Amino acid sequence: MNGLLNARDVRAVTSFGPGVETRPIPFSAIRHGDVAVVGGKGANLGEMKAAGMPVPDGFVLPIHAYTAFCTHNELQPRINTLLQGLNADDSAKLDASAASLRALILGGAMPNELRSAINDAYAALVGTSVSARVAVRSSATAEDTAEFSFAGMFESFLNVSGGDALLNAVQNCWASTFSARVLFYRVKQGLPLDMPVAVVVQRMVESEKSGIMFTTDPTSENASHMVIDAVWGLGESIVQGAVTPDHHIVDKRSGAVLSSTIANKEFLLASDDVAGKMTHVALDTDARSGAPVLTPSELDTLATLASRAEAHYGVPQDMEFAIAGGAIYLTQSRPITTLHASAAPHDATVNVLVRGLGASPGKATGVVRLLTTPAEDAQLRAGEVLVTRMTSPDWVPVMRRAAAIVTDSGGMTSHAAIVARELGLPCVVGTHNATATLASGTLVTVDGRAGTVVEGGAASEDTAVAAPRTHPDAAAVLTATRLYVNLAEPERATEIAARDVDGVGLLRAEFMMLQALEGQHPRAFLATKGADEFVLRMARSLRAFAEAFTPRPVIYRAMDFRSNEFRNLAGGAEHEPNEANPMIGYRGCFRYTKEPDLFALELRALAEVRAQFTNIHLMIPFVRTPHELEQCLALVNASPLGADTTMHRWIMAEVPSVVFHLPAYSRLGITGVSIGSNDLTQLMLGVDRDSELFGAAYDERDAAVLDAIHSIIRECHALGLTCSICGQAPSVHAEYAEQLVRWGIDSISVNADTIDQARHTIAVAEQRILLARARDN
Repeated sequence: MNGLLNARDVRAVTSFGPGVETRPIPFSAIRHGDVAVVGGKGANLGEMKAAGMPVPDGFVLPIHAYTAFCTHNELQPRINTLLQGLNADDSAKLDASAASLRALILGGAMPNELRSAINDAYAALVGTSVSARVAVRSSATAEDTAEFSFAGMFESFLNVSGGDALLNAVQNCWASTFSARVLFYRVKQGLPLDMPVAVVVQRMVESEKSGIMFTTDPTSENASHMVIDAVWGLGESIVQGAVTPDHHIVDKRSGAVLSSTIANKEFLLASDDVAGKMTHVALDTDARSGAPVLTPSELDTLATLASRAEAHYGVPQDMEFAIAGGAIYLTQSRPITTLHASAAPHDATVNVLVRGLGASPGKATGVVRLLTTPAEDAQLRAGEVLVTRMTSPDWVPVMRRAAAIVTDSGGMTSHAAIVARELGLPCVVGTHNATATLASGTLVTVDGRAGTVVEGGAASEDTAVAAPRTHPDAAAVLTATRLYVNLAEPERATEIAARDVDGVGLLRAEFMMLQALEGQHPRAFLATKGADEFVLRMARSLRAFAEAFTPRPVIYRAMDFRSNEFRNLAGGAEHEPNEANPMIGYRGCFRYTKEPDLFALELRALAEVRAQFTNIHLMIPFVRTPHELEQCLALVNASPLGADTTMHRWIMAEVPSVVFHLPAYSRLGITGVSIGSNDLTQLMLGVDRDSELFGAAYDERDAAVLDAIHSIIRECHALGLTCSICGQAPSVHAEYAEQLVRWGIDSISVNADTIDQARHTIAVAEQRILLARARDN
């Protein structure tokens, strides 16, 4: 069995037939369709190699090698036993279980045939070089939700040299799937606990220079420009945003460098002699700090490679590169998926002060008001442009008075973006430097679609908060797929209820609660004003929606504040834990089971409203496991709502485990499922949806996310459950909504500003389906 698999063997491996191979597979024999065997990282490297890109050589130890290793050492029964007894809530026991599991992997003997195959592949890779080093990294399969939920949590090993060290690194990669941190999150998300991975082995590039390239300018969306950013040393510093890179704009057709901004680079990252470690090298007294990283020749070569990659893939690319010894290597290439279809050259007649992500459409002109905390709210006058580092729920009263919102941090589904869309305000997020560049009193125009802040007032007639666009035939459009709307502001209930919508698919509790409790943490409010006042105020807000939309359904999503957001409320620091990653922490369904007294108050308020308006129903967010949901529903049954058999009980489908657990949820009495594509994308792809750093990596249209959504819709149909979607994607991408209709989703819930467009898109999709069937018949 010694040696590497060839291309024909790899095609056979992908069939998962009997006697599947476990030998290392060279990059040259791998293509994009081999993800199930070599994982996403390995498949991408193989595709780039096949396209003739200068990718450092390497091979992938397929996922079946791990299975063979466990079989050889008879580990699986012992692994299963340890996993079955896992207690994630006891940190000491969790650490002990994790240590035992890792010890099983690290203590196992590598099968002789597999050892020989790895050593042969390594020898072929490094040749006679005694100093050659390799990087050893995990590569999870696309079907494996652990890859998407826990990206970056598996270990990588750099500067590995020698056959014995490589074998040790491989086993450590396998063992890293059982670290305490990984196991904890798997338990809390209800995911399978044993998730083997493939292992990528690649020649190390001792990067003297590194960087990223975009074959279309991602900020101006100018399709004739490409952007090249570079830093000294390893590329991790630019990926983390820790070092400001040199910034070059290159004309795509001529290759001419149109502009270069040379940054002051404070440090570089370099490899040391310890595998997997990096070291900071200060550049404050080094001439390289203010010197250009790239030579004119290197810029020209990089631009040529970027153009070739875009031609190969057929779409604009987001790429990473490394330079060592004068040679340029490409280490990643992926589509830029956040561009609008009409990318056009930037208008040079306006002075763009700040660029970021366009998070809420529309334009507004006003003077800048720079604030650091919501306590400074008195400084903001109505109609001014709020500029701050980032927002949280306690900013909402301030945001209501603004003409537009601009933040340094955040992504398309960050707090600022969601609230701005809810309020109908133009918003630009993820600018990095708005608070440093803009000054209070400066007149600016914010374009929430283009993601720009320009100097002065705009000359165009749409310089105001954009009104919802109405399709000319909107009033006459009828669809079988129901169109719902996402809402949170009681003041807008009557206005939006008059629009062409079939109900409210997502009524967010957070903004209502913030307003009702006057910005206080619930427990701080209860301490001064009591439970009855809490219920009275929440019921008043809920009643506004139920009355405005009756008899159309209103799906109320119970409170889903994260702990970091709760801490920012008045009195919140006394009651909230400090979490390293609150986005996947103490929230939603799990929180209700730990704080049943607060959840009971929400249920009381809902029961009071349902006594008069039975069109309002309950939705439980962030459900991880059947056990957790069962505990939560027991609280509902014990409340005044328990005897209400006409109330629908929905759950949000946000955690990937829902694909597996839907039958169990159905048996527990769930009647509806609403897909939250924002969180589902985050957990499937392992990217922080609040972060602007990920850019194109956060995309609801990723094939893995779409496959999960399709599976949820299909399973809901089989179980007789109503299926809806309330994430951001259908409001932004018309083709997304059309695909959902083709899959048979029952309803789509969109932002208020896209109601008419969405209704038209749904109608067209339904007509196309009917026409195609008529033609087939």
